[in-house]
Amino acid sequence: MAVPSWLERLRAAGKTALVQDGKRKIHYLFEDGKEMAEEYDIKTGQLISRKWREKNTLGGTGKWQVEVGEPTSPLLGALESELITESSSNPIFMRKDTVSSFQWRIRNLPYPKEVYSVCVEEEQRCCVIRTTNKKYYKKFSIPDLDRYHLPLDAAALSFTHANNTLIITYQKPKEILAAEEQLQKELKKIKAANSGDGDCKTQ
Repeated sequence: MAVPSWLERLRAAGKTALVQDGKRKIHYLFEDGKEMAEEYDIKTGQLISRKWREKNTLGGTGKWQVEVGEPTSPLLGALESELITESSSNPIFMRKDTVSSFQWRIRNLPYPKEVYSVCVEEEQRCCVIRTTNKKYYKKFSIPDLDRYHLPLDAAALSFTHANNTLIITYQKPKEILAAEEQLQKELKKIKAANSGDGDCKTQ
């Protein structure tokens, strides 16, 4: 059965936990050297962010790639920050999940809701956003479904538009909801260090 394979990888990974600022932070180190860092809201158990990092071709540590949460902005020099400020009206794509759904938000999209179409492309295993005015096009995958080898379901996809933000929602399949619930129980068993304790606890 495919579903346990990702869970087994998570169980086998070295895990470090830290509780800080109302968040439970979990760091995973996988056998292949890849790292994953997640942050959960302690009260709700909701995933706030997930980042990945792997070694580069020279064996050094690569940059963190954000999968869920606010995109990380590099430290900018004065000139770069001026350039960034000028283009701050560009669309910003980010993923922000809820307990029951995967959710993406694209800020700075001022067009009315009827301009957008969001669909599933099953063969390419991705979702596609198009606009009738040809002003925005975006193709994105759902890594969670790939990790659990689950098909994309067009019926699970919906979208809305408010405050210049396009919000796309994909209802989590029952297999993922069950796996996440199981994982949360296991993560709570890891003894976490508080931020004032110094070293993190590892399992």
